[in-house]
Amino acid sequence: MATSEYDNSENLDKMNANLARIETLTQRLIEAFARKKPQRSELQAPDPSLYLHATTAYWAKLAQNPSAVLESQVEYWGRTLKHFVEAQEALRTGQLVAPEDHTPDDKRFANPLWKSHPYFNYVKQQYLLSSQAIEKAIADLDTLDPRERTRLEYFGKQIVDMMAPTNFLGTNPDALMKAVETEGESLVKGLENLVADLERNEGELLVTLADREAFKVGGNIGTTEGEVVFRNRMFELIQYKPQTEKVHETPLLIFPPWINKFYILDLKAQNSLIKWIVEQGYTLFVVSWVNPGAEYADVGMDTYVEEGFLTAIAKVKEICGVKTINTVGYCIAGTTLSLTLALLNKRKDRSVKSATFFTALTDFSDQGETGVFLEDDFVDGIEAEAREKGYLKSYFMTKTFSYLRSNDLIYGPAIRSYMLGEAPPAFDLLYWNGDGSNLPGRMTVEYLRGLCQSNDFCEDGYAMLGETLHVRDVKVPLCSVACETDHIAAWTSCFRGVAQMGSTNKTFILSESGHIAGIVNPPSKKKYGHYTSEAAIDVPEDWREASEYHEGSWWPRWENWLSSRSGKLIPAREITSESLAPAPGTYVVMNPDV
Repeated sequence: MATSEYDNSENLDKMNANLARIETLTQRLIEAFARKKPQRSELQAPDPSLYLHATTAYWAKLAQNPSAVLESQVEYWGRTLKHFVEAQEALRTGQLVAPEDHTPDDKRFANPLWKSHPYFNYVKQQYLLSSQAIEKAIADLDTLDPRERTRLEYFGKQIVDMMAPTNFLGTNPDALMKAVETEGESLVKGLENLVADLERNEGELLVTLADREAFKVGGNIGTTEGEVVFRNRMFELIQYKPQTEKVHETPLLIFPPWINKFYILDLKAQNSLIKWIVEQGYTLFVVSWVNPGAEYADVGMDTYVEEGFLTAIAKVKEICGVKTINTVGYCIAGTTLSLTLALLNKRKDRSVKSATFFTALTDFSDQGETGVFLEDDFVDGIEAEAREKGYLKSYFMTKTFSYLRSNDLIYGPAIRSYMLGEAPPAFDLLYWNGDGSNLPGRMTVEYLRGLCQSNDFCEDGYAMLGETLHVRDVKVPLCSVACETDHIAAWTSCFRGVAQMGSTNKTFILSESGHIAGIVNPPSKKKYGHYTSEAAIDVPEDWREASEYHEGSWWPRWENWLSSRSGKLIPAREITSESLAPAPGTYVVMNPDV
């Protein structure tokens, strides 16, 4: 009796303490929501006309071929009824078992209860049946404009994914079991995580993917030794300390994307491409872009080329006392490097000896998965936001890219954080993913309108700095590395851009995996392989069919290509320029929004 009384008293105290925490958290939740600023409707969802056109197409199909539409409906009703009868029959036997389950494997439903427990199994199977019915209904809208149907498929899938039973406490066995095991503590911790995220993002819900306290740029990531040897309003130029007695005569300059921070190439030492390149005997420079605020409103693509790319190239030539350098451009920086090379060709400037592109798009005729956000409804909203504020806040780009992989980057992390009450993991890649940069207003509009939407660089030419630039004007020897499952820069689109370049010396490498993992793929891990081909760089499908698979990282293959274009070996260049700051510099940790 005494023990029971003690336990009850202890449980009561714990419950009262949790109730007090919930009360405090609820107040903070209200205050966080009160700080939320209204956002443009254009940035939240596609124009309603998309759904109107879909409805019109559906009714047109019903009028033209009513039997096909009704057949689909009857099939769905039949499968639903059959599923219900099977579930009822299983329960009628008096055994708490689920009916036979032939649904495909889905990591969202990894808990064994989704297969064995009649309640959870019924919910899961009915959700999957409904999902399939919705997907089929959209696919059957053959009178809908193909671009509209692609968008409808994407946004339809977003709704389907959002409505997954795993996303709700009452139909998530993992969350329910955890709540029981912890006497509700997991739900209180989950509420704490939710409130913290809302407070961190001024009332906007953006789940924290990684432990923000586990990493420090320059402390345990971004640690390769070097110095900032030049700085202007657009970038800091980092020269890395040599790690070999001799280096190649021709220095290498890397332009990372300015949507994210450059240290994706310098995370943990064992994953660092920057460290690896230096260890292969190269004088390496890396650009670290400024994180712009409203004062950069009038900075455009031409500014990035003139004050960024051209200035950095000239500075590296000056520091090393050479006439030519090798360059790398990653993602949007690869796109802009192509513009820069076209401009240099027009000016008969031979400063760049070779160029390497990492997942870089130059031909936007097929926009891939990102194309759903590149129609006028979203772009109009982005343009209005950029013109009003002077810049596009990093939040918007982070949110957009996350929704391209919503189950992995939104719903899955939200379940773990808010329902299970787990702390975000100490994962360097996810930390970097949440550390985005703002985009200048004019540059954002020019990039989206002139390059993404109009595809000017591959069509009529892109006007910049007194010249009309075309992709065929890129004539230096080049190597392009694309990634097989890249959802941001589809490898076939990267390939088509390279195919149109005017260079007579082209190499294409296709890495396994995606936009980041396919690039940050050190040889030591032996994780992802790559493909090469002797076929002409013309039609991507033909090239791929003729390609040969190689185990392991593409880094050594690329380095062999680079070394043949990097001149003789000379005594290592020590950093002789006056240091403005040790690597990784000051721009990489700037946050104008704070």
